[in-house]
Amino acid sequence: MPFRLFLLFGVALLLAVPASAQQRANDEARTSPNAMIGQTIGTTNVKVTYGRPSVRGRAIFGDLVPYGAIWRTGANEATTITFSNDVMIEGEALAAGTYGLFTVPGEDEWAIVFNSVSEQWGGYNYSADSDVLRVMVAPSMGAMDEMMTFSFDAVTETEATLTLHWDEVEVPIMISTGS
Repeated sequence: MPFRLFLLFGVALLLAVPASAQQRANDEARTSPNAMIGQTIGTTNVKVTYGRPSVRGRAIFGDLVPYGAIWRTGANEATTITFSNDVMIEGEALAAGTYGLFTVPGEDEWAIVFNSVSEQWGGYNYSADSDVLRVMVAPSMGAMDEMMTFSFDAVTETEATLTLHWDEVEVPIMISTGS
């Protein structure tokens, strides 16, 4: 797999990702614009690419995004996450690479799903047969976020929490590295 150089927040990131996963083409402005966020944890580069839906007065979790059903974790194309090195997600091993990042929201617990098919529209062709890792995390209530966003929190030399924020829900995902 070729290495690609990205410039993110003035920092060069060298990631092994397919050229087609680097950037999402936009022929016109989208209601749910694309976004990217990256973080280096130790020597591991992590990048998340996703569409940012808005609340726009709608009931989100348990309604627009049903509980107990697979969700693309964003809008438009499936959300992708790339790791330049092997990592641990919530204490479970995950090999370096690019994955489709799906979730199964629940009131008290969410499944975080890493799927080997990273390039797909939404979750319409999602298949659990392509899941590489599935971990469970507990959501919490947070401040209202109109547009869905990801952030890297509590970053240290060997770990960080990737947090999904949307509406009044926060979903933390612990990422650990060996370096």
